[in-house]
Amino acid sequence: DGEKLFSYPKSLYTVKDMVQILTNLDDDDIVLDFFAGSGTTAQAVLDLNKEDEGNRKFIICEQMDYIKDVTVERVKKVITQNKECSFIYCELSRLNQKLIDEITEVKTTKELIKIWSSIKKDGFISYKVNPREIDNNITEFEELSITDQKKFLIEVLDKNHLYVNYSEIDDKDYNITADDKKLNKKFYSLK
Repeated sequence: DGEKLFSYPKSLYTVKDMVQILTNLDDDDIVLDFFAGSGTTAQAVLDLNKEDEGNRKFIICEQMDYIKDVTVERVKKVITQNKECSFIYCELSRLNQKLIDEITEVKTTKELIKIWSSIKKDGFISYKVNPREIDNNITEFEELSITDQKKFLIEVLDKNHLYVNYSEIDDKDYNITADDKKLNKKFYSLK
């Protein structure tokens, strides 16, 4: 579509040089990129492994919404071109983030008040917030602009609970599938 997502993308060749210098060919080194962006580090690892028959692995993390369309697709394309290896893509299970997504999408105060009811019932509210105070002052909330209402509700949420923590995956309320639990336990080398 011609849209430029990255102002300063990482240079593939610079990343390849760094990975080559910092890893041992004889070891099964794991390269971690916590800001994966478009997937340059993953491509560098895959390309180097093909060039020197290395066995490096990578873990890349990204929190932006383009990961499925940009990052994952780039990694799949490189894997297909290199005719080797496998790739596992995982997402964190959303908790309060689901509520933030809902808040962002709605168009009316009525819908936001409905979400507020849902937050009180199922969301994790910041310890700094007293829900009764909000209920008692709902008229003032309704007088805010829709933008300010959304900002307010997002601020009410506890940001430490945007996603389901690993320690909580067995909680039935979160509906984590058996396959997802199994994958998590395998990832953490647990039985």
